[in-house]
Amino acid sequence: MVIKNVELETVVGVTTKKLPNNKLPEIAFAGRSNVGKSSLINALMNRKSLARVSATPGKTQTMNFYNINKELYFVDLPGYGYAKVHKDFRASWGPMIENYLLNSKNLVAVFLLLDLRRTPSEDDKMMYDWMVHAGFHPIIIATKSDKIRKNDLEKAINNIKNTLGTEVSNTVLKFSALKKTGRDEILAKIDEILQSKETEND
Repeated sequence: MVIKNVELETVVGVTTKKLPNNKLPEIAFAGRSNVGKSSLINALMNRKSLARVSATPGKTQTMNFYNINKELYFVDLPGYGYAKVHKDFRASWGPMIENYLLNSKNLVAVFLLLDLRRTPSEDDKMMYDWMVHAGFHPIIIATKSDKIRKNDLEKAINNIKNTLGTEVSNTVLKFSALKKTGRDEILAKIDEILQSKETEND
């Protein structure tokens, strides 16, 4: 996939009950606050700061729909799990995300970002279970891969798989926002997903 055109087309807040009536396939990205989600999306789109990157966790409080090449949408879901975000917002994000996962007509795949250095949290497991409940097979992106020694990579990946359970895909995609390693593999996976959906619809 070569991304040439990107536009932030729709922003959905916690008070918005209606999802956008999109006609194009949607690829969603979820992850706990400060896991590197905005950095990943910027890297995939080859933009420096279209998705807002902040040193303050919990900054993304909306669902942001990015139109990619007028062919599909990247959907940036709110970061979760940051205790200092106002509890009313935290209480609203859960139903908003769950509503999207269950009711979006064009959502074809979901990526769950996890920090490769850490054991998945209860919030991570809850998000993973939501995705499975909605009928998806979450694709794991292990972020911050540059911050772990190569000798420890396999152990860290197995830790993710063992914590989330046996349903985790054998493919865990590693990504480093600093070095941009893993970008091509993730875009190739998105291409594979879209081609598979086209075949199903033929």
